[in-house]
Amino acid sequence: MNKLILTEWKDSVLSALWTDGRISRLSLDGREEPSMVGRIYVGKVKNVVKNINAAFVEFQGGVIGYYSLTENREHLYTSKAPSADTPKPGDELIVQVEKDAVKTKAPVLTGRLSFPGKYTVLTMGKSGIGFSLKITDREWKKQLKEGLQEAVPEGCGLIVRTNAYEASAEELPEEIALLEEKRRDILEKARCRTCGSRLDEAPPAYIAAIRDLNSGELEEIVTDIPEIFRQAEEYLRTFQPEDGKKLRLYSDRLLPLSKLYSLESALESALQKQVWLKSGGYLVIEPTEALTVIDVNTGKYSGKKNRKETIRTINLEAAEEIGRQMILRNLSGIILIDFIDMEEEESREELTEKMTEICRKDPVKTTVVDMTALNLMEVTRKKKKKPLYETVKNSSLFR
Repeated sequence: MNKLILTEWKDSVLSALWTDGRISRLSLDGREEPSMVGRIYVGKVKNVVKNINAAFVEFQGGVIGYYSLTENREHLYTSKAPSADTPKPGDELIVQVEKDAVKTKAPVLTGRLSFPGKYTVLTMGKSGIGFSLKITDREWKKQLKEGLQEAVPEGCGLIVRTNAYEASAEELPEEIALLEEKRRDILEKARCRTCGSRLDEAPPAYIAAIRDLNSGELEEIVTDIPEIFRQAEEYLRTFQPEDGKKLRLYSDRLLPLSKLYSLESALESALQKQVWLKSGGYLVIEPTEALTVIDVNTGKYSGKKNRKETIRTINLEAAEEIGRQMILRNLSGIILIDFIDMEEEESREELTEKMTEICRKDPVKTTVVDMTALNLMEVTRKKKKKPLYETVKNSSLFR
């Protein structure tokens, strides 16, 4: 069972997921500079760069975002579309922030708007009904897809989230109708708003965390911040009344939540490059500008088995811990794992299957691509927000 802990840390709100006696996920959301992901704006095209097939769009107080013309083939103009198929400087578009700015990279914008609910995500720019990879019941998916065809608005698509598996037959069409009403309202508002206007505000990260967790596995939501308690209470009353009784305001001043669950220690551990394994082996995790490299080492392993079995044991244990660390640290993009070399093809296949199985359990789409010729395992993990080390670096957490 999971317990969601929401507390204050310097200038940020810290969300921590407590699973089976340990912290399994950490997230920091700055109050002064919260994530912009999910916000929808009226933007103005500043310039178009043909050699990279992209436009740069101003969308908030002089902030410029990257808008791919390869990814965005259809554009949401605030007025009647101009004669040219490609946006030109001065055109006003409806855009959504897809990724926050990272280091020298501008925020990524998209015209394929998405509207997430607890059970579904209504999308623009792509039709059809898709399902979370976590849902494997083919018969259930087939029946649901047939039942939802009429509920999906024309010209839109739908993603059915993992949470939908526990929803009633009435809840999904009701949610889709609410999301469609929101979509229409935003498109209508855009017609009379000036450039830079915010059309929709994404919920704070800690409210999104409540929404995205599987209700059946959520035991408790606890916070010691009255303001967050009120926000969570209002959200639950409106959207998840069945989970209202799980919310608790913690008020013990002698033992703060951060101390009760050793959150400072968990944060510091999640920022360390070296992670020890129970066997005595260890990982070295090195994030770089382009990718993350994880090195597996034998360390202090003192097993009495032969070398082949020793390496197999450490690698399999390392795979489990790497899966945990990817979620805990919110690593994303390309991840290269340098496992200890194994001579047997059978052992390499076993390790690949093990890592694939672990990645399937990740709440974020994570894929084992291949084992390279240099015996490096390549994994990709979808980027949804900044990794933990980036958010900590940009906050006053350890200043």
